[in-house]
Amino acid sequence: MEIRFAEIEDIPGILTLLRQVGLVHHKGRPDIFRCNAQKYGASQVIAMLDSSATPIFVAAEGEKVLGYGFCFVKTYENDPVMTDRTELYIDDLCVDENCRGKHIGTAIYDTICTYARQRRCGSVTLNVWCCNESAMKFYESLGLKPQKIGMEKML
Repeated sequence: MEIRFAEIEDIPGILTLLRQVGLVHHKGRPDIFRCNAQKYGASQVIAMLDSSATPIFVAAEGEKVLGYGFCFVKTYENDPVMTDRTELYIDDLCVDENCRGKHIGTAIYDTICTYARQRRCGSVTLNVWCCNESAMKFYESLGLKPQKIGMEKML
């Protein structure tokens, strides 16, 4: 297995995994997430591949995509509230449901952190839905701590 930047040939595998993530979110919060939805389409992924501000990493074995990490480089400069800084935001991290438990997610995360250090990012951030307990436990096992908590009241 290798962890590398995603390429155009990886898009079908990435789209399959995006649907898996969509299903996890739908099962956890069907009141928010549509059934059979995916966060990005092929054209959006292609656009991200062409931008240094949106790196996508894949774990691949031959031509098979085992997992991915979508990232955004966020830079704050002269913000009236935030200090000047750069962070790498993990927008989405997924490992194929048939490959989980093999430390593929950890390898993707470690590669993302190495990339963030090379880009001189001060932190790596992400959001995780509370209904996705396995993802929360995974991120906690990697040493991530809550930064902020979103709250809601159902009406």
